[in-house]
Amino acid sequence: MNIHEYQAKAVLKSFGAPVAEGVPVLSLDDVQKAVDTLPGPLWVVKSQIHAGGRGKGKFIEDAAGEKGGVRLAFSKEEVLEHAKAMLGHHLVTAQTSAEGKQVNRLYIEDGADIDRELYLSLLVDRATGRPAFVASTEGGMDIEEVAHETPEKILTLPIDPTTGVTDADAAQLCDALKLDGAAREDGMKLFPILYKAFTEKDMAMLEINPLIVMENGHLRVLDAKVSFDGNALFRHPDIVELRDTTEEDEKEIEASEWDLAYIALDGTIGCMVNGAGLAMATMDIIKLYGEEPANFCDVGGGANAEKVAAAFKIIMKDPNVKGILVNIFGGIMKCDVIAEGVIAAVKETNLAVPLVVRLEGTNVEMGKEIIKNSGLNVIPADDLDDAAQKIVAAVKEA
Repeated sequence: MNIHEYQAKAVLKSFGAPVAEGVPVLSLDDVQKAVDTLPGPLWVVKSQIHAGGRGKGKFIEDAAGEKGGVRLAFSKEEVLEHAKAMLGHHLVTAQTSAEGKQVNRLYIEDGADIDRELYLSLLVDRATGRPAFVASTEGGMDIEEVAHETPEKILTLPIDPTTGVTDADAAQLCDALKLDGAAREDGMKLFPILYKAFTEKDMAMLEINPLIVMENGHLRVLDAKVSFDGNALFRHPDIVELRDTTEEDEKEIEASEWDLAYIALDGTIGCMVNGAGLAMATMDIIKLYGEEPANFCDVGGGANAEKVAAAFKIIMKDPNVKGILVNIFGGIMKCDVIAEGVIAAVKETNLAVPLVVRLEGTNVEMGKEIIKNSGLNVIPADDLDDAAQKIVAAVKEA
């Protein structure tokens, strides 16, 4: 689950991290109060959407395309002017679709005198199975670009969970970020704070880009992007309350209510599978044969017919879907249950696009018989390769 920048900063501040004073704004009526709360003379007006690259983004409604989603204001009047240009408008960044995301919230924050911009993040390092810091002196840039062009400027430091961040770990991070004086003292305190927040709140990622050294020599968290492990949210009702469903795909919200793993993609072939590995293989082979998957949809190993039908209907809500591939390997889940769910959903949705079904595993013959006797226009497949070729061909012919 993702949260907004202002929410992430509030979480970090509660652990003792240094952040600027700021006020969230949900309507133009809130702008004046926010400005009066902050001292100025520099205010920063930030669009709050679940996407990176806001500063470099462009508003669709801004014909000139001159200003992004993060703007400086040197007067209270200019703050209001920026707020009017952002709230309710669609911001397009490198991490959004061409339609962008509507800005429904702003964050008005105290300005800062910046000396240097740094990059710092925390995530789980799959190579070591431990939480790890990623640090670079190249703050403000996409870390992927830094990794590609100057990988020597990035330090990845796994942390032993039995000890947490030691003084030696903190010192190594300070060295990598070239911190000295007051900034180094701040860093020695900050890195354990961030690690504590990351682990105690079950974060999946904590990214600070940039972490700044101010002209007075101290550190400040200038931006914060945080996501949480969805499987651990039951332990954090306070975090669940921060969820902004307006930032999420309606299909993904409905899928979560059915405990389905669904992610919307940009292709034309809807996929329904059981198991993440099988889902990835299914999407890969669709691409191999010249089409793109429209979604990742994993119904899990223990789904019943009702859950399968729900997944099918969610897939059909995507107007870009031109065909559907059902690829099920029945182990815990039985093929006849899958078949019953598919048939029920096809009848209820009046399916008008090609459907290819590949079943294998427990009760596979029963499942195939149910589909065969359904009287519906369903294309059977013998294996994954056969299924992929048939759905791609059917979509291209449609």
